[in-house]
Amino acid sequence: MKANGHEVSRDAMRAFVISPFDSNAAAPEADRRLEEAIGLAEAIDLVVASSRSVKLSRIRPATYFGSGFTESQAKLVKDLKVGLVIVDAALSPVQQRNLELAWHCKVLDRAALIIEIFGARARTHEGRLQVELAALRYQRSRLVRSWTHLERQRGGYGFLGGPGEGQLEIDRRLTDQRISKLETEIDGVRRTRLLHRKSRRNRAYPTLALVGYTNAGKSTLFNRLTGAAVMAKDMLFATLDPTMRAIELPSGETAILCDTVGFITDLPTELVAAFRATLEEVTEADLIIHVQDMTAVDLADQKRTVLEIIESIIEDAAIEIIDVLNKADLVEKDVNFDFGHGGNNNPPAVQISALSGQGCEVLLERLDKRLNADRRPISYRVPSENGAALAWLHSHGKVLKNLAEEREMLIEVVLSPSNVGRFARRFDLQPEEIALSH
Repeated sequence: MKANGHEVSRDAMRAFVISPFDSNAAAPEADRRLEEAIGLAEAIDLVVASSRSVKLSRIRPATYFGSGFTESQAKLVKDLKVGLVIVDAALSPVQQRNLELAWHCKVLDRAALIIEIFGARARTHEGRLQVELAALRYQRSRLVRSWTHLERQRGGYGFLGGPGEGQLEIDRRLTDQRISKLETEIDGVRRTRLLHRKSRRNRAYPTLALVGYTNAGKSTLFNRLTGAAVMAKDMLFATLDPTMRAIELPSGETAILCDTVGFITDLPTELVAAFRATLEEVTEADLIIHVQDMTAVDLADQKRTVLEIIESIIEDAAIEIIDVLNKADLVEKDVNFDFGHGGNNNPPAVQISALSGQGCEVLLERLDKRLNADRRPISYRVPSENGAALAWLHSHGKVLKNLAEEREMLIEVVLSPSNVGRFARRFDLQPEEIALSH
């Protein structure tokens, strides 16, 4: 196997996954955590040669694990002929270095692995900048590594060894220079994005944002509702960059559906900024659709993780969230779920199967109902020559009456609250304190 002209050992792509868990944790939780760690490794095209869960009574400062376990795993790593050990935990630089010395191979913790996945999957310019910045900030506190992303052919950020050990090494001065340059570029992109956001506030259609834990089925639901062909695999982080398509609701109204990156427990703090970059459409959404995997044994924990991340990203906490329980075709019909109730004011979750289409019509009706729940008649005085404003009202609302006056039209129309705001921002026209229908 070759990468960038260098021979790379196949053993370097074989991994041993170790998932530590607290001694008080239940067995199902330990199994779930190990399964997720394996999924993360496979998402970056690693071959998992072996895996195991490890119960920890306490964390050792030097090697994270106890000396006995560390020594026993050295022989196993050698026998497995793996070039990489993934420890599904947050390792300090000292712990990572000491484990690499003890096991004679590369060691990645959970944060590095997730950053590597993001580096391989990011497609937008800002997404790439953010992930590279996160990777460098993570690397800066650790041992000097290869500057793999300067000349790599594959994705990722070099935590897996990339083209080999013969590359240039990063020193702290070069790292700091690159971090400074990236921060300047990102500031410029953010300023441009702010201008684009102001422009999008005048968009004609409401936006529905799909969010959820990674691999909950968001992209499958997106494809089902839009007829698109977004990659939807049984894989963690199959989608990273936002994708948007128009859908028609039962009332005939058009809405924009946005598919976004999945969330995950213990998201590296270095990647919070990257999430902010890729989830900007969520901050502007009229409704958030929270897709949840109802077959997940830790459904409640996954929901808590998603809501915490959403709260950290969205400044306007008033955006309504619609709960959707996906993969209903894999669950017995008599199973009752209470995870979808967001409170006394929120309706229960919609149970669907994005794969078969079961319940999707009910979901569309729920979305349509929520978007139109607060529609009310509003009157406007529109200058007769402002044909764009008149056409906008006819296309995005239900016109009840038209009265022609000198140089202006007095028009009464039923609009949703979001469209009232859009109309005011786009045409700088405010409602009149009259009702033509009465």
